[in-house]
Amino acid sequence: MNRYSQNILVVDDEEEITDLLEVYLTNEGYQVHKFYSGAGVMECIRDSQIDLALLDVMLPDIDGFTLCRNIREEWYFPIIMLTAKVEDSDKIAGMTMGADDYITKPFNPLEVVARVKAQLRRAQNYNISMGKQEEEYYNIRGMEINVADHTCTLFGEEIPITPLEFSILLYLCQHMGQVVSSEELFEKVWGEKYLDNNNTVMAHIARIREKLHENARKPKFIKTVWGVGYKIER
Repeated sequence: MNRYSQNILVVDDEEEITDLLEVYLTNEGYQVHKFYSGAGVMECIRDSQIDLALLDVMLPDIDGFTLCRNIREEWYFPIIMLTAKVEDSDKIAGMTMGADDYITKPFNPLEVVARVKAQLRRAQNYNISMGKQEEEYYNIRGMEINVADHTCTLFGEEIPITPLEFSILLYLCQHMGQVVSSEELFEKVWGEKYLDNNNTVMAHIARIREKLHENARKPKFIKTVWGVGYKIER
C-alpha cells in the first residue's frame, strides 16, 4: 500500500502527457488509473475508489466537459480539467459542469502535482469536518444549510452539491447580510491567492444558482452586487 493510498484518474488522449503525469504522480505515492479516451472511464470509477480526476477537454470519443458532467451525476471527488483552450468561456464551461479547477496546456507537471495535492487536502479537510457534530444551521427562505451532516435542502428536497459548492454557500451564510468579494470568497474557500481575471468564483456561483433553480435576473438566494461581490440577504 502506498503512503497516500489515494487513487488518481488521468484521462488524456496525448499519451506522452498521460504517461508523464503517471510518472510524477506515482513518484508521489499515488495510485494512477490512466486512459487515453473516455472508453472504460465510468467503469473504472465504479470499480475503484477514485479520489481525484484529471480530465482532458479534447478526447477522441467524448469531450471532457460531458465526461465531467456524467461523473458529477453520481460522484463528488475533485475534478481538474486539462485544456489547451485559453478562452474564459471554456474555463467557465468546465466549472459549470462541476469541475473544481482547470490547468491550461502546456503545463509543468510539478504544477499539476501541486494542484492535485491542494484539491486532495481540501477534500480531506471537508471529510474531517464532516465528523464534527457542529450545531450550525441556516434556513433562508426555504433553503436549509445543515453543517452537522453537510447537506443543503431546498423546500425539503436535498440538493446534490459538491463539497466546494457547500463551502461557498456556507461562507456566504456565515456572512449573511454582508457583501463578500470574489477575492475573499476564493481565498477563504480555495485557500489560495486570488489572481486578477479569475472567473472561478463566478462559474461556481452560476452552478449553485442553477441547482437552486435561481432566476438569473432576480435571484432569490445569492445576490450579485456588481463590482463588489456576492451576498445572501437576511
